Amino acid sequence: MPSRTHARDPDETVIHRILRVNHAGEHGAISIYSAQLAHLGTGRSDLRVWLEDTLDHERAHRAAFRGSMRERDVTPCGALAVWSIGGWVLGCLTALLGHRGVLACTAAVERTVHGHLEEQIAFLLRSDPALAVLVQEIQREEMGHLAYAEDRLPPGSITARLIESVIAVCTGLLIALSTQGASLTLNGALRRG
Repeated sequence: MPSRTHARDPDETVIHRILRVNHAGEHGAISIYSAQLAHLGTGRSDLRVWLEDTLDHERAHRAAFRGSMRERDVTPCGALAVWSIGGWVLGCLTALLGHRGVLACTAAVERTVHGHLEEQIAFLLRSDPALAVLVQEIQREEMGHLAYAEDRLPPGSITARLIESVIAVCTGLLIALSTQGASLTLNGALRRG
């Protein structure tokens, strides 16, 4: 008798993708903040302290997503090295632009992530409420990062807008590449959910 394979619930597939993308994103954020700290220079001790605190948050977020992955038997994204390298390069380049570059980078990344998290939470509230609560808790800290950066960027900064545009495109591209295009399916599934 032929063996039957268990077809995975479509919601479970989406949940696995959410966890992989979020874990990989936190991995990339750790690389960004680590590179910024390494290349920022000795000035701006207030920014350095904030970056160290933010790096601690991102490490805790990555660990929380990794724990949720273990609970649900989800393997990490196969492109974590891409996230590490991309994050490191982005962190180095924005640190070379000084505090405005660092803050513009944070604002751009967090603004892009916020939209993804909003869609995820709406989907998870019906599919995996416990994971929805975790994503909401992490989103609150990420919004604090965004607020800090926006409050310290000069209004209408051309540098910030340029950095934000480039980072938003690169972040979307990195998500699509690392999920082998599954992020496009994920976004559609989240909107339908």
